[in-house]
Amino acid sequence: MSSVIFPVCSRLIYSVYLLLLLFMPPVLADAPGLLLAKVYSDQEDLAQWWVSEKLDGVRAYWDGHQLISRQGNRFAAPAWFTAGFPDTPLDGELWMGRGTFDELSGTVRQQMPDDAQWRKVRYMVFDMPVPDLTFDERLARLTQLITEQGIDQLQLVKQYKVNNEQALMDDLEQVVARGGEGLMLHRGTSLYRAARSDDLLKLKTYEDAEAVVIAHMPGKGKYLGMMGALLVEMPDQRRFKIGTGFSDAQRADPPPIGSTITYKYFGKTSTQLPRFASFLRVRDEL
Repeated sequence: MSSVIFPVCSRLIYSVYLLLLLFMPPVLADAPGLLLAKVYSDQEDLAQWWVSEKLDGVRAYWDGHQLISRQGNRFAAPAWFTAGFPDTPLDGELWMGRGTFDELSGTVRQQMPDDAQWRKVRYMVFDMPVPDLTFDERLARLTQLITEQGIDQLQLVKQYKVNNEQALMDDLEQVVARGGEGLMLHRGTSLYRAARSDDLLKLKTYEDAEAVVIAHMPGKGKYLGMMGALLVEMPDQRRFKIGTGFSDAQRADPPPIGSTITYKYFGKTSTQLPRFASFLRVRDEL
């Protein structure tokens, strides 16, 4: 009996070990200091701002040698993917296209990269973390640099100007209609600061926030035997339920208790709870 049990146990332990290697990227000593966005409010002089589409990708910092996540993990990109990348630090997002976040996240977190999947990925660069240059100057340098590199998987995010808020809102409507998330605005005269700053703004048709999963509420009717809603807790420790935005697969295998999710909402109630909250995704812990 023992001669059968031990080999089976060994194979099981080895399989678990391989899975850990596959989906748990190593943590570096330091996370990169990145410029983070605040939420857009009426800006007086839009002529000073560059506008771009807000990509639904995974933030990635190129330190001149490797791609690093916001949390300080190394992306195990195939060698060919970063071959020819400049030795200049870059700030951008790994992206597969609109509506592909889950597929992208599963691809870039693997420590044994799937070459075919990485062929679908682009590194979309929107900034250069150089402290002494304005964004106008950084964008000009980036445009020249990426054009000279001529690498398919290294692309510059399109930046443009608008004349007024109506034009900005028209662009937002068009982006959302095409399946995009929203727009980003970057102040042309601003310097790169590793902080959340009003020099970089995000504009969407809805707001989003994060909350921690406290419990799975049982489903009823067609969701009997599945998760019906999540009980979540906001940073101020108030709790509410989220019951929409889930696929059947997510209801059968809901976000684990203790995990952090991102949800969208449309304003707040009189008690300052999110109105019409809907699940978006589990926060990527890369």
